Amino acid sequence: MRSDFPFRPAAVPVYYGWIVLAASTVGIVMSAPGQTIGVSVFTESLLEATRLSRVEFSNAYLVGTLLSGLMLPYAGSMIDRIGVRRGVVMAAVGLGVVLAYLSQVDRIAETVAGLGLPESLTAWCLLALGFLGLRFSGQGVLTLASRTMLGRWFERRRGLVSSISGPFASFAFASSPVVLSAWVAGSGWRGAWLEMALTVGVGMALFGWFFYRESPEACGLEIDGGPAPVVAGASPPPPLRRDYTRGEALRTAAFWLVTLGIGNHAMVGTGMALHIVDLGAEAGLSQADSLGLFLPVTLISVPTGILVGMAVDRFPMRFLIMGMMVGQMVMFGLAPHLGDPLLHALCIAGWGFSGGFYGPLTVAALPNFFGRTHLGAIQGGMMMVIVIASALGPALLAAVKAGFGSYAPGLHALAFLPLVVFFIAPFTRDPQASSPTLGSS
Repeated sequence: MRSDFPFRPAAVPVYYGWIVLAASTVGIVMSAPGQTIGVSVFTESLLEATRLSRVEFSNAYLVGTLLSGLMLPYAGSMIDRIGVRRGVVMAAVGLGVVLAYLSQVDRIAETVAGLGLPESLTAWCLLALGFLGLRFSGQGVLTLASRTMLGRWFERRRGLVSSISGPFASFAFASSPVVLSAWVAGSGWRGAWLEMALTVGVGMALFGWFFYRESPEACGLEIDGGPAPVVAGASPPPPLRRDYTRGEALRTAAFWLVTLGIGNHAMVGTGMALHIVDLGAEAGLSQADSLGLFLPVTLISVPTGILVGMAVDRFPMRFLIMGMMVGQMVMFGLAPHLGDPLLHALCIAGWGFSGGFYGPLTVAALPNFFGRTHLGAIQGGMMMVIVIASALGPALLAAVKAGFGSYAPGLHALAFLPLVVFFIAPFTRDPQASSPTLGSS
């Protein structure tokens, strides 16, 4: 695990941060089996295999994800202590083990139930345990280690790298339902998960060990590849940023503004993704058409993410958050109306527009506000909220469907959440600035 083994990053002919950018993006993409968009492909197969109701399934997902979220602050502190390289290896191996377990979860439930336990309760508990491991290792630690590493290797170019990493990851996630559906069609849902377990548990673990590195300082390099060249007549460089601890960051309004804005998208987007086939069927769409919704969303989110990443270093953060909230209001409010061609197109546009902000804000906002020293712990705090929000979304929408016979009342009500954040954003200050406006220089 030495920084100079199996090679010295300082000997690479380009700034190693660009290798880190590629490696961290691969790490985020490889977390797809632990993301809701990856689980959504297996929802109907798991429902059939475990014979659980949709509400029971969603509640198992809720419990597993909630427990995962509560553990993430400790995981973030652990990454600060042991380093992103060890963290990514442990997360990849853990995710591989969990995927192998989930491929047999119904058979394990039948065996355990044979000892005299209630079959339904046994299946529910074992599935919740699988979701706990899936969300903690995949959506949690693997993503957390990758984003923390990327945030530590760049400062002046943080917006630029987020504009590259975020869209690539968004495109990969949006394409994953199609890829995973084809994988399931070829290998069956059990075989697909077992093959993914080998790919992630061995392949990603080795990849992370080979390419991941803690920081430029640990490798004898300067952040961003060295200081910016001095140009005659240019403004002086900004003062050094203060490094906040997690406790200090959690006491700022800026942390909660960014976290809740992203959490809104995670909660409702996760609920929509997990129930996308049923949500589409309610609007008259086939399963293929429903899973195909993610592709046009990506075609919008990718260029949006590039533009937002470029804007991170140039515009007040409050404007970016307000823009994301506009997209969320359109996305949430029109999701029940996918059967109408015009509203379908507007919903996809809002979904893609809001999603384009997700990657740049998760990569750049926290290190910009709070520095790099305790970034893992602070990212862990934000990930806890995001994961808990993503746990509530599917269960909430399933409960609405069970109570009202439609997802529409819940989605219409949830459209008010981004409206609240939209109006709060202008009054929140940047922790690194003396000005009372968020992101002002």
